[in-house]
Amino acid sequence: MPESEKKPGLNIRTAVKEDVPLILEFVKGIAEFENLSHLVTATEETLKESMFGEKRYAEVFFAELDGVPAGFTVFFHNFSTFVGKQGLYIEDIFVKPEFRGRGIGKAMFLHCVKLAKERNCGRMEWAVLDWNPAREFYEYFGAGAVDGWHIYRMGADKFESALEK
Repeated sequence: MPESEKKPGLNIRTAVKEDVPLILEFVKGIAEFENLSHLVTATEETLKESMFGEKRYAEVFFAELDGVPAGFTVFFHNFSTFVGKQGLYIEDIFVKPEFRGRGIGKAMFLHCVKLAKERNCGRMEWAVLDWNPAREFYEYFGAGAVDGWHIYRMGADKFESALEK
């Protein structure tokens, strides 16, 4: 975000291990927004191990407005064989309802773009539910849906039966 567009009182900071309870609070918040609360099985322990353990699988940063946590972003690196480089995948980007419309989502999204550029990523990717009005927000910045591709997912509860086939 250009210096002239920075919001007064807005700070983006990298999460630390002590933020795990806050991370879980935000995970539950985005799940509620997406009407998917019933799918949250993450615990403070699993988040701590996955994000701050010996091997870190994801990174988190918070957007704070006047010192109050207003939003969070979870991302990790993937890899594209076609591009031959790592990419940055945004798993979650969420602004609490009472803080929306203040440029916080834009600041977090552009922070991801900045990180992807600094880390020499070949691309940045994320998924958006078809009903989510954020789709227009992303399209404003030049992103678009990938034609012809569908996201498939297999949960851990299906691993064993898949191995038996």
